[in-house]
Amino acid sequence: MSLRIYNTLSRALEAFSPLEPGHVRMYVCGMTVYDLCHLGHARSMVAFDVVQRWLRASGYRVTYVRNITDIDDKIIKRAVENGETIRSLTDRMIDALHQDADALGIERPTHEPRATEYVPQMLRMIGALQQKGLAYQAGNGDVNYAVRKFPGYGKLSGKSLDELNAGERVAVQDGKHDPLDFVLWKSAKADEPADVKWQSPFGEGRPGWHIECSAMGCEMLGESFDIHGGGADLQFPHHENEIAQSEGATGKPFAQTWMHNGFINVDNEKMSKSLGNFFTIRDVLKEYDAETVRFFVVRSHYRSPLNYSDVHLDDARNALKRLYTALSLVQPADVQIDWSNPYAARFKAAMDEDFGTPEAVAVLFDLAGEVNRTQSPEVAGMLKALAACLGLLQDDAQKFLQAGAAGVDVVAIEAEIAARAAAKADKNWAEADRIRKALLEQGLVLKDSAAGTTWEAAQ
Repeated sequence: MSLRIYNTLSRALEAFSPLEPGHVRMYVCGMTVYDLCHLGHARSMVAFDVVQRWLRASGYRVTYVRNITDIDDKIIKRAVENGETIRSLTDRMIDALHQDADALGIERPTHEPRATEYVPQMLRMIGALQQKGLAYQAGNGDVNYAVRKFPGYGKLSGKSLDELNAGERVAVQDGKHDPLDFVLWKSAKADEPADVKWQSPFGEGRPGWHIECSAMGCEMLGESFDIHGGGADLQFPHHENEIAQSEGATGKPFAQTWMHNGFINVDNEKMSKSLGNFFTIRDVLKEYDAETVRFFVVRSHYRSPLNYSDVHLDDARNALKRLYTALSLVQPADVQIDWSNPYAARFKAAMDEDFGTPEAVAVLFDLAGEVNRTQSPEVAGMLKALAACLGLLQDDAQKFLQAGAAGVDVVAIEAEIAARAAAKADKNWAEADRIRKALLEQGLVLKDSAAGTTWEAAQ
């Protein structure tokens, strides 16, 4: 079966075929770097990391662009509050973003453009829109997009202009012709820092948020490319506006397939900074290991809502331990995936159906059960190789299981194991049994094998 992807634009599963045979070009909206990333950001990064991993596993060459928004009202406000330059703030937050993403096993995108590096391309696109009568300069100096002059506006959100316009009011001071019109170029304000002001044919100012992604996408992937992704909250207005800008300027379809990942919810509300119910990735990693957090995200389908709680993360950690426990029983062989293998075929069928990670993870558990029964290095190798397509199970099994015993003194435990080995060598079975029981009371299970004794946290 060939890969099928749910296309938000058509609201249907569609057979995927890249515009250039063998080469997938994908753009995903990245972070606005004024603060640390929260778990909602992690979900989007992990979701599209899995997408690009599976595309590569399927034999495609992938050019993956994930942008960084490093100029924005929130960034300016935070930098002013901190008494630092825009660049100082954004550099610091980008470093933090990379640290968090690396911890979660998220592979770096092919390109990670910063918006401030592509202002000339944005100005060219705004100029093209103005020449086509799709943009106008208002009395306050802002350049706005004339939404009603673009016939396809609303096709991504599936709403008519009248529906989108309901409840909106024209802010007279903004000089908009229509309440749905949005800003392409923001005229400089007297009280704004000098490092957010660019010269342009429209006067001194800075780009609006939406034009940034249109310009970077076209510049790095071409006027038409294969996949555009992001969180569900970006569908409208951000992605709707990207389509209007890009297709208005070029006359070509912007992206063939639009993908949107679901929210992470807390008490049935979307996790977001504006609601104040967010947990930064760093906060969560203080309590849970990074692979558990990744597994928590991966085992749910990317389009489904995902409910955050300690209970769900605890369950994810215990489930991941079961997979690693199987790998701890035998040294996995280094295998190339044979996609005709029944387990691999099931895994592929799941992933080819809109990146169906829940079913793919179920295959991993079935393989783990087979490892437990057979202790076959080849089966263990297949388990590890398939899990790599999801960015999972690549750590040393013993290391992971031992690290899962939070708060223990590893040196002391190893000393106790050595003392038990000495007691067994002296045939002091009572002492050896006492040490085993003492460790079990600490929540640690010993496993004896021909290779020696290992330990892990009790399930």
